[in-house]
Amino acid sequence: MALTLRMLGGLSVAEIARAFLVQESTMAARITRAKAKIAAARIPYRVPDADDLPDRVTGVLAVLYLVFNEGYLATGPDTDPVRRDLTAEAIRLARLLHALLPEDGEVTGLLALVLLTEARSGARVGPDGTLVTLDEQDRSRWDADLIAEGHRLVRERIAACRETRAAPGRYQLHAAINAVHTSAREASETDWSQVLALYDQLARLDPSPVVALNRAFAVAELDGADVGLALVDRLADALSGYQPFHATRADLLRRLGRGDDARAAYDRAIELAGTAAQVTTLTRRRDALN
Repeated sequence: MALTLRMLGGLSVAEIARAFLVQESTMAARITRAKAKIAAARIPYRVPDADDLPDRVTGVLAVLYLVFNEGYLATGPDTDPVRRDLTAEAIRLARLLHALLPEDGEVTGLLALVLLTEARSGARVGPDGTLVTLDEQDRSRWDADLIAEGHRLVRERIAACRETRAAPGRYQLHAAINAVHTSAREASETDWSQVLALYDQLARLDPSPVVALNRAFAVAELDGADVGLALVDRLADALSGYQPFHATRADLLRRLGRGDDARAAYDRAIELAGTAAQVTTLTRRRDALN
């Protein structure tokens, strides 16, 4: 996946490393080893046969998801907050994949996920270039057509899972979570109990620290910032170099009135921020503590 992101996705080694939560030198070594393996084994470059496709879909979906994420949550220091070239290409390829494999639940889930996320992009960046969090976005600026299409795909997958009694995959669950968020007319109307229930399912499939962090935020919305913070703090070792961890922690500390601790967490998030927009946004939040 790393080699594909580098050679076909056009991502830098630093961007790929941040996507996989590893050091840039570690990712560079992985890509070098992948190239050497292909050369040594003389693996040919060819269009796969139809029988090859099922085993390769998982990797393709991961690549498209990471390309889209880098576009929507750009991490490069000299890039725009949202990279339309990457998000548009990921959506184009996701649509193509869905047309080729319409019965694959995870392909449908990924397409729904990127559409529902892209639908919010118009409200993601403020007029001053700062990033706008989901709860503060002007929802009238969301793309209603993309939301309708994404919701339709999610409903299709819910019906299919009920009919076949099959458990939804990770992309279908991510899409369902986004469907809950985009169903709320106002942030205060978000059904956080449903979001948490979906994260519980997702955590069983993907027990990664990033999923645990997102689940902890949902817990904070339901049970209070102190309960959510306790869950977030358990992830400190795994996510010490992950900027959203420190930004989330800072926000929860702010809610609890722990200004000094929140300021320190914002400082760490600012150190790890990849773009000027992230630095400006986090700095404003930190300075607002004063």
